[in-house]
Amino acid sequence: MKIAICTLGCKVNQYETQAMEAQLLRRGHQLVPFEDRADAYIINTCAVTAMSGHKSRQIIRRARKQNPAAVVGVCGCYAQTDPQAVAELEVDLISGPSGRMIFLDDLEEIAAARLGSRAPQAPVSQEPMVAPRITVKNIMSTKIFEDLPAGGLEGRTRAMLKVEDGCVNFCSYCIIPYARGPVRSLPLARAVEEARSLAEKGYKEIVLTGIEISSWGQDLKNGQDLGDLIQAVCQAAPDCRIRLGSLEPRTVTEEFCRQISSLHNLCPHFHLSLQSGCDATLKRMNRKYDTARYYESVELLCKYYVNPGVTTDLIVGFPGETEEEFSQTLAFMEKCAFTAMHIFPYSRRPGTPAASMPGQVPKAVKEERARRAAEAAARMERRYLEQWDKVEVLFEEERDGLWRGHTTRYSEVRVRSGENLHNQLRRVQVTGVGEGYLEGEIILEKQ
Repeated sequence: MKIAICTLGCKVNQYETQAMEAQLLRRGHQLVPFEDRADAYIINTCAVTAMSGHKSRQIIRRARKQNPAAVVGVCGCYAQTDPQAVAELEVDLISGPSGRMIFLDDLEEIAAARLGSRAPQAPVSQEPMVAPRITVKNIMSTKIFEDLPAGGLEGRTRAMLKVEDGCVNFCSYCIIPYARGPVRSLPLARAVEEARSLAEKGYKEIVLTGIEISSWGQDLKNGQDLGDLIQAVCQAAPDCRIRLGSLEPRTVTEEFCRQISSLHNLCPHFHLSLQSGCDATLKRMNRKYDTARYYESVELLCKYYVNPGVTTDLIVGFPGETEEEFSQTLAFMEKCAFTAMHIFPYSRRPGTPAASMPGQVPKAVKEERARRAAEAAARMERRYLEQWDKVEVLFEEERDGLWRGHTTRYSEVRVRSGENLHNQLRRVQVTGVGEGYLEGEIILEKQ
């Protein structure tokens, strides 16, 4: 059976899609591009913003239009938070962000019944659509981590290893705790086993990912925390780069930095979610830190690492944000000197406390603030990039005649080369700085 998959949202969704892809290939199916006519379509949805839900619905409609006779299965966070809205879109199967292998079983069962009822090229029946099979569970009562195979398809250089699921922070703008449920952790021994397996398969970099990896170990109640996990994984795959997913700023303590700073293969790249540089706004967001505690984390990382890559997320135009509050955020950004930023205008998400807060900021104001923040972020990123002379790069792909890869600090590098650099670690002489990337030339090894 030809199956096409579209994934929206975060690295965790990408990881779970890769696990489904690997399983489908093992079951003898053929994966095809989502734009192709397929026998079945899987849409792995996102619900982080209202726009994410809108995009999910668009993709579902596109799949049905591409092949009206195909089986359409929808899973992920949007399917979890609003299954009835998904059910109205002529789909066959709806599941949440758990039970992925059962979801594939159900997809095969529905497809077998449908394909067995007519020849593959027979016209589509005009009979009314059968009600979809809905297997969405109460995610808030889920206590078991779903252990899916790590890695990706052949040809990829960077493997993701999902070590945690769920979140209990309940930020006022965020639907994810309701979509993903409570914290569940992959046991340390399994993480070590998966890391070794990925290294043996030839991956040069492993990314520890999860919905909120800083919470890893809370549910295990055995005294282990994220620092222990990082140490164990780095030691299990000593020849692989180990990169961390997004961290809650309070994770970064003196003890944490002492524990991880001696690990030679841990990438000195730390993504610390900020969201706002104004304490009043952070309080309305129900974030668990203030700017003083956040800056303490930045200072600690700079104390233990030379020029670490410190990246972040920022939401502008949160309800009640004044021009003065936004100015405080801009000043705090400059103080932290971030090496790269993801900047989002606040998106009203139904079902969250922030959606009904007073002081909703007009769209034009949000867009203008996002532009100003992006301009400041670009200046900071350029200053960071301009200091590099030679860097080590893991190359991933060739596009538009240029090989592209990333440094340990997650700066993108582009070079021209007649060699096949895929999945190679090479030293690069920096020759220039583009918009958000370094330009360079491969340093030839001495004969």
